[in-house]
Amino acid sequence: MAEAAICAGCRSYFGYPITPQNELLEYMSAHMFEAGGVFIQAESEVAAINMCYGASAAGFRTMTSSSSPGISLKVEGISYIAGADLPCVIINVVRGGPGLGNIAPAQGDYFQATKGGGHGDYRMIVLAPSTIPEAIELVMLAFDLADKYRGPAMILADGMLGQMMEPVVLPKHIDPATLPDKPWAITGARGRSPNLVTSFYLDPVELSEMDVRREARYRQIEEREVRYEEYETADATVVIAAFGSVARIAKTAVRMARSEGIKLGLLRPITVWPFPYQPLRDLSQRIGTILTVEMNAGQMVEDVRLAVAERAETPFYGELGGLVPSPTDIVREVKRYAR
Repeated sequence: MAEAAICAGCRSYFGYPITPQNELLEYMSAHMFEAGGVFIQAESEVAAINMCYGASAAGFRTMTSSSSPGISLKVEGISYIAGADLPCVIINVVRGGPGLGNIAPAQGDYFQATKGGGHGDYRMIVLAPSTIPEAIELVMLAFDLADKYRGPAMILADGMLGQMMEPVVLPKHIDPATLPDKPWAITGARGRSPNLVTSFYLDPVELSEMDVRREARYRQIEEREVRYEEYETADATVVIAAFGSVARIAKTAVRMARSEGIKLGLLRPITVWPFPYQPLRDLSQRIGTILTVEMNAGQMVEDVRLAVAERAETPFYGELGGLVPSPTDIVREVKRYAR
C-alpha cells in the first residue's frame, strides 16, 4: 500500500508508529526520499494529520496511516480537512478494540469511517480491499477520487491485510507533474489573487452555503462511485454481505456450501461509503435471507437492513476481540437459514 501511494504520485507522508501498520510507516521512511518526497515521523497522530492538511493545501498528494486508536486521534483533523475541501488519503489498518484492544484484525471501525467519525456534516469515501492486489488498486483510486471530489478518502483495511504477503503486479509510477492542476492550492499567488484555505466561517449563512455545496458533491459521489462485487448470486437462496478480509473468507464459505448443495452467494461492498444500497435492495426482492458477517458486534449490518427494509431476513454473525471467522464457522451459520 505504501508503494502504491508512491506510484500514485504521493510525495508527502506524515505518520506516527502504531501496530499493525508500522511496516507502512517504515517503508515510507526508506522510500519517500528516493521518490523525491517528504517523510516525517510526527510527534503524534494529531500532528501528522495536521501536517497532511498543510501539504494538501499546498497542492501535494498527501497521505497518513494509522490503526484504530491512532485514527481516533486524527478525526478532528480529518474533519478540518473535509471542511476545507482538501484531498487526502488515510489508511486505517484496523485492530481489535475498543480502547487499546489488541493488534489482531478487526472491523470495529466501520461506524467511525463511514458515518463521519469527527464533528460536523462531512463524509469520506471509504474503500475496503479484500486482497493485497486490490489494496494496491484501491490506494491508486483513493488518490484520484480524493482529488476529483476534494475531500478525504480512506482505505479501511485490517490487521490481517496489514500483515499478509501476496504476489502483486505494481502499477507504473505517475509523475506528479502530469497530474491535473489544483487552481485552489496555496502556491504563493504568483501573480494571481491569493487563495484562502479554511474551514472557519463566522457567518452562518456563508457556512451553510459551503455545506450545501459540499453535500451536493456527496450526492454526486453516491450516484457515481458505488463499487461492489457479486459472487454466485444468480441462483442463490441465501446471500452473505461482507466486506474486506471477511468477504475473502466468505468466498471460500460460498464454495464449501455449494459443494453441499446450498445455493449461497456473496455481495461484497468495495465502497463501504458510498454504500451499495440499491444492489442489496435488488437482491432482497428475490432472496429470502441476507446474512451479514463481520469482525465486530454488528455495524455494516445496519446499512444492510436500511437497504433491505424488511423485504428479507437480515441476521447477523460476528466475531469480536480480534477473532477471525473461518469458512466452516460461516457455513455453519448459513445452515441455520438455508432452505
